[in-house]
Amino acid sequence: MTHSFKKFFAFLIPVFLFLIHLPFVSANVKSNSVNNLNDSENIHHTNSKISDNSLLYESLDLNALGLSEDAFDYAIKGYEYLKSKGKLDNEDILSIVDFSLPSSQKRLFVLDMENGRLLYQTFVAHGRNSGKEYAKEFSNQPESFKSSLGFYVTKNTYFGQHGFSLRLEGEEKGINDNAMKRAIVMHSADYVDKKLISSQGYIGRSLGCPALPKEVYKPIIIKIKDGSCLFVYSPGNYAAKSPVLQLASL
Repeated sequence: MTHSFKKFFAFLIPVFLFLIHLPFVSANVKSNSVNNLNDSENIHHTNSKISDNSLLYESLDLNALGLSEDAFDYAIKGYEYLKSKGKLDNEDILSIVDFSLPSSQKRLFVLDMENGRLLYQTFVAHGRNSGKEYAKEFSNQPESFKSSLGFYVTKNTYFGQHGFSLRLEGEEKGINDNAMKRAIVMHSADYVDKKLISSQGYIGRSLGCPALPKEVYKPIIIKIKDGSCLFVYSPGNYAAKSPVLQLASL
């Protein structure tokens, strides 16, 4: 009788211990399942964002309009990074200046990211010392009269030497962070006129500002002011040196 009781008791102990630990095992399995589900949702969200941006380039036929796919991809990457850091108060708008195009082509693209629309495509000037038809040389230095590449955040509007204008703040150290000091702003100019293309092959040039045609400058400035992202692109070694693109890739 005593021997049988001992055998029964020896059997009962591991069963009792298993039952005690069962809720904890179940909780861990449930927790891991939730974590895996969250990871899956995050991956799906990220992939959807990438897919949406790719579809935007195609759906707006930006390639046919002349916008470089590299310019678009870099612009999206920097725009998303600046947005994630709370740098953009006007998150719906992304503007791209594509200096892989000559000034005889409409190379400013203003995109409505919220609704997936191209709002404006127009001419934009580059600095007089950056080149004639193409902008090939760039500088961050005062009095260089060259354009600066990279990511900017638009600031407030004001009335100055060129009338209604828009301040631009450069976000990339060593590339365009002297924009305020250099008074690099968006404004209108008589020399940004397609009539000049037939006579000299290119529009007029600025002292480094992305100057716009008189007929469209005002609605564009009003649309992109107060904290939107502006990206100025040129093929070459810019991307390898860009602080924003490097941080966006981490």
